[in-house]
Amino acid sequence: MYKTRRRVVSLAIYFVAIALFAVFSLFLLPQKENEEYLIYSALIVFALFVAVVFVCTRVKKHLMEKVHHDTLETGETLIIKDFIDRLRFCYSLEDFYGAIGEYLEKKGDCSVLLIDRIKNYVLYNSPDRLTTSETTRDKINQYFNENWQDGYFFFDKDLGITSKLSKSRGFFLCSEKMHFYVFCNYTRLFDESIYKQLFEEYKRFMTRTKTISKLSEIAATTKEWQQLAETQQSFLPQKIPNINKLKIATYFRPLVNVSGDYFSILPIDPSRTLLMLGDVSGKGLPAALIMGLVMNTVKIIEDKEDLVGVIHAVDKAIKGMHLQDKYTVLFLGIIDTEKMKIRYINASMSDPIILSPSPDGYRMKPLTSNASLVGILEMGDITVQEKRLFRGDTILIATDGVSEVMDDSGVELGDTDIYKKTLVAGAAKSPQEFVDDIVDLIWKYNGDKKLHDDVTMMIAKVGY
Repeated sequence: MYKTRRRVVSLAIYFVAIALFAVFSLFLLPQKENEEYLIYSALIVFALFVAVVFVCTRVKKHLMEKVHHDTLETGETLIIKDFIDRLRFCYSLEDFYGAIGEYLEKKGDCSVLLIDRIKNYVLYNSPDRLTTSETTRDKINQYFNENWQDGYFFFDKDLGITSKLSKSRGFFLCSEKMHFYVFCNYTRLFDESIYKQLFEEYKRFMTRTKTISKLSEIAATTKEWQQLAETQQSFLPQKIPNINKLKIATYFRPLVNVSGDYFSILPIDPSRTLLMLGDVSGKGLPAALIMGLVMNTVKIIEDKEDLVGVIHAVDKAIKGMHLQDKYTVLFLGIIDTEKMKIRYINASMSDPIILSPSPDGYRMKPLTSNASLVGILEMGDITVQEKRLFRGDTILIATDGVSEVMDDSGVELGDTDIYKKTLVAGAAKSPQEFVDDIVDLIWKYNGDKKLHDDVTMMIAKVGY
């Protein structure tokens, strides 16, 4: 019904637009063979065409919104839509059972069965005769085995598959051998387009619960987490290399044992050094896995001067893991202490800055973003940016765990004057003293409460 109504609205709008344009154009057809009149008429017709398209587009948008509201947000279909909205925030089977009870059973008067086909075990059933009946379960076991394909399907009053919505007495969803049966005598009243949305959200929920379950199993064993943390730490530089005319200090504090933050310092030759710092989306084991992948990918690349090639290699490696919604923000910069310049790619990192000495104090020069998120979007064309460096310049690169620390009133540290003053005052100090100042400020500003994100930073001072 929803798709049909959208199609009808589209066709009606197109028909009206063509009709209006045709009728009005008739009145503007040239009545005499005059070149100036022809040009004038053509311009009027073009303006009319633009006006008709604009008006019809606005009308179509309004009507489509009304169709969406009337079809999916009213009547019986609203029950399923509300259930989908709740499902997006379910992170465990207990959350799922609560959503079933509140929306499908209480509001929709439906009966529900959830069966793990791998273990052939009923995880949930509504407390009524239909779903507790041995006859019902025997038929389900007979018709829908563990090899049933993923998707959504309709069944009739005899529990046989039907392709006709009008004859359906319920539907079931199958994802990763988890069968979810919903018995409902008015299934035909739900708009058919809602089932695809429901299946996609159900599939995401099942994937989400499996991931969380695996992480919980690992978290239950402190020793395993400690091993993971130690492995991850081994990817990071164990010692700051001694580089001529470049002093560097770093800080790395994961929120939990493992982190999605990372950094690296890779000398290319005596005068050129590659600095890298990034942050993987999410937390826990998946983020740590991507972190290790990025570090290893960059480490084994031979031509580290080719920053565009490095970014594309990291992008390809992350996409090759096929982990849903995993990406990284990343800063790559090559500091050349002989030519006194920095070449960089900033892939959506919170703006790193250069603090440069001047007669009236230190000036902040942002190293703004010039590339998209890495590992999830098409990268497109990337241009390496270049900035001149001066003796005494201090480069600060940090994840958003630094600037987004909040005080009790919810104000982020990066938006405050005290943060800017700390940066200006620290720029004249050694990199390690500068790092210590920022760390002290973070804890004071946060009020010594538990942080909500990993904190990682790198400070490099040029010319000393």
